[in-house]
Amino acid sequence: MAPAAGQGRNTVAVGYDGSEAAQQAVRWAAEYAATLQSPLRVVHAWVWPIFTKNLGPVKGVEGSGLRHSAETIVAEGIELARQAYRPLSGVVPGTAADGGAAGPADANGDAVDGVMEAGLPAQVLRSASRDARLLVIASRGVGSLLGQLAGSVCLELAGSSPCPLIVIRRPRGPDRPVLVGIDGTSRSSAALAGAIHLAATLGTSLQVIHIDQSRGGDHDEHGRHTPLHGQEVLDHALAEARKLAPELAVSGTLVHGRAASKELLAAAGDADVLVIGTHNREGGPGNTVSAVLHKARCNVLITR
Repeated sequence: MAPAAGQGRNTVAVGYDGSEAAQQAVRWAAEYAATLQSPLRVVHAWVWPIFTKNLGPVKGVEGSGLRHSAETIVAEGIELARQAYRPLSGVVPGTAADGGAAGPADANGDAVDGVMEAGLPAQVLRSASRDARLLVIASRGVGSLLGQLAGSVCLELAGSSPCPLIVIRRPRGPDRPVLVGIDGTSRSSAALAGAIHLAATLGTSLQVIHIDQSRGGDHDEHGRHTPLHGQEVLDHALAEARKLAPELAVSGTLVHGRAASKELLAAAGDADVLVIGTHNREGGPGNTVSAVLHKARCNVLITR
């Protein structure tokens, strides 16, 4: 989940490459950061130094050159972020709903800064988000080539981001819930906590879904430490959510199915954000996360 204040992570980082999709991600990140009164960092991965040393301006052509182009993109992203840096409606910064984040943002725009770093996108974004509470990226870039690159960046960061990662596919919609998939494991506990925080921050409801993949539903285990199954897993998650955020509207759904990604995608059709947990970083994002990132139409938050 996005760490609360006092855990050393308060900055929101967002990747920006000048594309329309990245503009949407910056707007989302700016509104989210403003609601939490968190600093916002606009990050541009400058890939050209990897391929060429000819980065300066063309002789006699003012405003030319790859370095100038990259600096222009960063400045554009910062300006866009400053324009969008305003609280989401219905949420008061500094209250319990924002997770206790500290420090009001400076009204003159000092809460927004930019970073331009040479390197491949995933590498640069990882470096720039090491102290972040959340990393925000778009699901695609400019044109087919960068679009494919953006897709691979999403998958790579899903398994290696140092903080929670949200992939933005569309702007916020009114009355769309946050949906979280849980399976009773430790990673789904983190997903539930992150979803609670996000729903409270966005001022929307929370839906919890558990896909029961057991065969037939009969379980022979008994005893105090027996793993929960089916409805028990869902009921436990709902109780935890209502305990942690009693003011939040929470509902739950139990689905019987073998393909978790298919059921999650079907349930997330009307969601604002689908929240899922990932495997450990060494093991990569996992098949479910990969499938969701590839096919989801809504925004996707991957917790740590």
